[in-house]
Amino acid sequence: MKYRRFGRLDWKASVLGFGAMRLPIIGDDFAKIDEPEAIKMIRYAIDHGVNYIDTAYVYHSGNSEILLCKALQDGYRRKVRIATKMPTWLVHGKDDMDKYLDEQLSRLKTDHVDFYLLHGMNKERWQDLTKIDVFKWAEEKIEEKKFDYLGFSFHDEYSVFKKMIDAYDNWALCQILYNYMDARYQAGTRGLKYAASKGLAVVVMEPIAGGRLAIEPHEEIQAVWDEAGTKRKPAEWALLWVWNHPEVTVALSGMSTMSQVRQNVRAADSSGPRILSRKELNLFNRVAEKYKQLGFVQCTECRYCQPCPNGVNIPAIIGLFNEFYMKDRDEKTKKKYVDQIVPESRAKRCTKCGNCEKLCPQGLPIKDIMSRAAFIFEQEA
Repeated sequence: MKYRRFGRLDWKASVLGFGAMRLPIIGDDFAKIDEPEAIKMIRYAIDHGVNYIDTAYVYHSGNSEILLCKALQDGYRRKVRIATKMPTWLVHGKDDMDKYLDEQLSRLKTDHVDFYLLHGMNKERWQDLTKIDVFKWAEEKIEEKKFDYLGFSFHDEYSVFKKMIDAYDNWALCQILYNYMDARYQAGTRGLKYAASKGLAVVVMEPIAGGRLAIEPHEEIQAVWDEAGTKRKPAEWALLWVWNHPEVTVALSGMSTMSQVRQNVRAADSSGPRILSRKELNLFNRVAEKYKQLGFVQCTECRYCQPCPNGVNIPAIIGLFNEFYMKDRDEKTKKKYVDQIVPESRAKRCTKCGNCEKLCPQGLPIKDIMSRAAFIFEQEA
């Protein structure tokens, strides 16, 4: 495992972090984690050098923190640092901040966490939290030793990102969306470099775009990768691109299977800053352009849009929508749609109420995507 200095802290984090948002589940219920398999995966990662674990209040309907507590028993807790997140959209005052933090500490069965992040920050949430003096509250909790360092995860424009960083001198870290398809999106490369210049550790979420960049590519895209000479899987290419940036501290991967854990650990072992050649970097540009031409949707399958009041399985539908276009309109994907999406959860059930679009951190036009998916997949279903 490779390690990088964590911002201003006298500590080095593993370049691969374990995101506990997409743990293996039982059936189709995202709240029901396959606990034995999830614990096995987390411990394998730690045994192979991962020392940064990320969770949040809402992941797996609140069960991620509980599972993580179990996984870190038997001496594993002392081997890692934990980051969890305040559900900012539920906070309206100091009492709420106290309530959620205490509940999270109870779930984790600990008296403190290492990093506490303001979750999913954007302009509106930032304004709301500054009004209730979140920094004063955070300093009090640090003094009480309920958490060691404050950070934030981010979903908005660069100008908001810069304003947030400049507003507080004691940020330890920020978490941003970053991959080779999203280098100019939200905080983007400018935000990455600015945060690092201010001494913050930068934790990258969605380095594989919620698994979208791990899909077996269309033959035209595979032909581009083949020009590299070095044979790698799509997910490994995506991770290496993120780690190629020296400003990145941790690439956070939400792994769902043991094979993904093993593959990502191997990729981390071969990573490094500025190791990709100019030729290889050009391949990324060509692949990104091809994906955009095919109709890539920047959904990371965070599931914040769920549950839909009409039962539409938005993340799964967008996943198949992406797969259909990324494989250049592969007819096999239409069959997968019929086989995997039950009639009660299909795109035609979308009433365009707009609730999902209000919750989507990427600002995706979900209503339009559902209409397009229904046209593509359900004409003969």
